[in-house]
Amino acid sequence: MKIYIKFRCTMLLTAMLLTGLISCKKDFGEINSNPKTVTTPDIKFLFTYSQDKVVTYQGTEWVWESLEQLMRFTQHITTDPYELTNNVNTRYNQFYANILPNLFEIRKQIAAKPDKDNYRKMEALTYILQVLHGIKVTDMNGSIPYTQAMKGRYEGGFSPVYDKQEVLFDTWLQELDNAISVISNNGLPNQNSYGTADVYYKGDWIKWVKLANSLKLRIAARLESQNNAKTRTIFQQVMQNPNGAIETLDDQLNYQNMDYLPFGSSGDINYRSTRYATISIMKFLKSANDPRIGIYFEQNDLRNNFRDSLIKYNVTLPSFISLADPLIMYQGGPAEFNTNPTIANYLKNSFPVGPTARYFLISPINRRFFSPRYNNVSVTAQFREVVLSTAETCFQIAEFVQKGYAGGANTRGTAEDWYKKGIAASIKSMDNIATAAGLPTVLTGDGSTEINAYLANANVAFNGVNNLERIYIQQYLNLFRSPNEAFVFSRRTGYPKFSSTYYAREVFNEVIPRRFWTTDPGEVNRANWNTALSEQGFTPNAQDVPTLNSQRIWYDKNAPAFGNGQ
Repeated sequence: MKIYIKFRCTMLLTAMLLTGLISCKKDFGEINSNPKTVTTPDIKFLFTYSQDKVVTYQGTEWVWESLEQLMRFTQHITTDPYELTNNVNTRYNQFYANILPNLFEIRKQIAAKPDKDNYRKMEALTYILQVLHGIKVTDMNGSIPYTQAMKGRYEGGFSPVYDKQEVLFDTWLQELDNAISVISNNGLPNQNSYGTADVYYKGDWIKWVKLANSLKLRIAARLESQNNAKTRTIFQQVMQNPNGAIETLDDQLNYQNMDYLPFGSSGDINYRSTRYATISIMKFLKSANDPRIGIYFEQNDLRNNFRDSLIKYNVTLPSFISLADPLIMYQGGPAEFNTNPTIANYLKNSFPVGPTARYFLISPINRRFFSPRYNNVSVTAQFREVVLSTAETCFQIAEFVQKGYAGGANTRGTAEDWYKKGIAASIKSMDNIATAAGLPTVLTGDGSTEINAYLANANVAFNGVNNLERIYIQQYLNLFRSPNEAFVFSRRTGYPKFSSTYYAREVFNEVIPRRFWTTDPGEVNRANWNTALSEQGFTPNAQDVPTLNSQRIWYDKNAPAFGNGQ
């Protein structure tokens, strides 16, 4: 489902006008006297603005957080080990500055309408949207203001409490359940809709229900190590819901905006560093003949007539590369440079062959897959964000079925069925992202030939021995373009694990932060901030990695160390 935003100027103007109502008390007189001043922005555009900001705020996040930190910690990529800086955690401020305010304003305006009952479904969507991003905020921050977050806007209360994570999840589950109930109620008369102003689903109520149920699965996964019984209950509720969760590509939450360029108009994804495949991910993709290999990574220089040059100059490739490898053009580097300096040397340096021939041996990430305008190749290629994918939901269901969490709920398929659905959805979705970016498709026709061949591969097929690990690894591979979810997945499961003979995590001696930090909000709310930090066992203002590793958020406290999955 392609989503194009063609009214960004209208949204920005609306947001600017609304912000003016919040912060410029000295202008109230002019606002009240100037009939041309918009004091009641259209709620449809307020909703669009928040939807847009859920995705488009991530420009700096992709560089400073995802590619430099999270994807390196999960070992999806290897790159220079930059230190954490204050450029991370932009998700936090964006929640309060650009996502929540308009959603609260929508509800305020609806409550004041004489026909407010005709807007109940539109109101319900605002809760789903704020939960979508709220989960991401708490993932790296633990306790955050939520239940009292907007009191300063309407009630003059500028000292909101920081809700504990357990309270947040309970609140969000209730909000999602309420939203599902309202949206699914076909008996509500004369319901208005956002229509095309809903840039996610164009006012399709059922797709919003599926999104809400998929968010419940995200919460269930996060609760597993703290409240396993609740995880099972949530899963069973989702499976028993007549609309279910996101299960088809048409239902997944895609966002595509011709103006959203996370790496700028020139596509400078190499800012500060080039990013490469790790040895572990490349080894598995090659062994399974994974069709996503050419989507995720670029080929190295061992192509075309490179063998002729080797013979001509009597040069032998480094020992870690085999000339018999049919996929020799794909090579990975060590996740941590110091663990294998010989191979790591080729991350930055080319391999000399002759007077003019020098080959780069390690495969970079497919830079156009992440940055369609890389090197100004195309002015029409677009960045597609999959905010919540069909594959993620299918793999989550497969995991819970495999663990026996279904109870008496009808799962409408076995763990293997959902596993296969997840793989097919992931391959097709990644191919769609690549196509939007102007890259050639890796599939023929409907993709069934490539997908069925992959499912039959011995390294992919359910074998009755390590089925849960296979589900985990396919989820891990699917989350290549979802850094936050990939980090949360590896953090909660401990997979890929060091001891695996199937897909082993590489040695990684660097200490990994398991959370970020919130800064001192100032005198007006410092007491609540300090209380929240004390309750969580966090050191105020600590930004050093050892502290961020040892002082965990609530739902992470019982999780294994990275690589120590069971």
